[in-house]
Amino acid sequence: MTIEYLKTGKPETERDADDAKTRAIVEATLADIAARGDVAVRELSEKFDNYSPPAFKLSAEEIDALIAQLTPRELEDIRFAQEQVRNFAKAQRDSMLDIEVETMPGVILGHKNIPVQSVGCYVPGGKFPMVASAHMSVATASVAGVPRIIACTPPFQGKPNPGVIAAMHMGGAHEIYVMGGIQAIGAMALGTETIEPVHMLVGPGNAFVAEAKRQLFGKVGIDLFAGPTETMVIADDTVDAEMCATDLLGQAEHGYNSPAVLLTNSRKLAEATLVEIDRILTILPTADTASKSWEDYGEVILCDTYDEMLEVADDIASEHVQVMTDRDDWFLEHMTCYGALFLGPRTNVANGDKVIGTNHTLPTKKAGRYTGGLWVGKFLKTHSYQKVTTDAAAAEIGAYGSRLCMLEGFVGHAEQCNLRVRRYGGVNVPYGTGAPARDAAE
Repeated sequence: MTIEYLKTGKPETERDADDAKTRAIVEATLADIAARGDVAVRELSEKFDNYSPPAFKLSAEEIDALIAQLTPRELEDIRFAQEQVRNFAKAQRDSMLDIEVETMPGVILGHKNIPVQSVGCYVPGGKFPMVASAHMSVATASVAGVPRIIACTPPFQGKPNPGVIAAMHMGGAHEIYVMGGIQAIGAMALGTETIEPVHMLVGPGNAFVAEAKRQLFGKVGIDLFAGPTETMVIADDTVDAEMCATDLLGQAEHGYNSPAVLLTNSRKLAEATLVEIDRILTILPTADTASKSWEDYGEVILCDTYDEMLEVADDIASEHVQVMTDRDDWFLEHMTCYGALFLGPRTNVANGDKVIGTNHTLPTKKAGRYTGGLWVGKFLKTHSYQKVTTDAAAAEIGAYGSRLCMLEGFVGHAEQCNLRVRRYGGVNVPYGTGAPARDAAE
């Protein structure tokens, strides 16, 4: 195997050190929120967002006034995007069926898909107002039937962003708060004097938001580890450097620590893309952010074969994977670790982020090895149930259960089974013994 790195980013040791600093800051901040509630949240909002309104929760009148600032075209665009997201989420929900089966005469087993009862949706918005993130979390939770949906977003340039607030409201949020960062995540999960805690947190965010969700997991559920944006372009010589460079920098502009990787088997394309990236960075309005991200986290990896490209791609497990090759469907068939695939040059990550209908909250930091992205099923809990409807079944299952409990030494467990054998099977099972097989069958 021959793999050559034409460009590398920060070494893993430096990235790990950054992560350790983030963990310590988040741990201390969450402890402060747990101890001081609303007071801590307000202090953090003043410190990081220079924002201290009379109330962080928006009233219905404030929501209406913000929505009124949008043009009809802007509102229609939000409606269109949410319709695409809802349509796909509804199709996914329809695939999740409640079931009930009779596994043997008199034994009924089943499961029900029940919505999580309260969800906190975080919508990033400090640097860029992430209107689309409201569709992905709030609207999808609404399709799932979550009865209490609260949404938090930081102020944008010192005040609530009308587009984000409109998307939250139109998506189905029952409560909307203008707060960001660790304070928003902590307030939703831990609760304060004015905010009732939720059962689950969802939504993407920066490294501090992602780490706060990670530390709170267990006290509440989370959707997945969704930190700073990652993108990978898998390309061969069927596409050109402009396409590759545009798709890499289009995601690198998210933040200063957004990994962007070109994976190719064409040296010519790799070298040309490096040149094209330098050219685009001279004209891109967000170049300050994108250039830093590319410098520290950008990589260009040259492989000999498609099999090598596949192996490297699955090892990196990037959040967004743009595939532009002569065998896109081959990658779809064989790739196993990623957030979402974007197949062919007509497709692009930005459409997935904003409008096409799939969910853009996706796993980062190799989490694609064990989970997919946010979808309607994340808001549903599959709960099983069982019932025994005949005396014969109660006696037969009870006899098996009794003996298996005694095999493990659980006498009290066995008595739960024995009681049913005695009562419904007419068999006298001495206390502290397993039920006899022959008598139970009779």
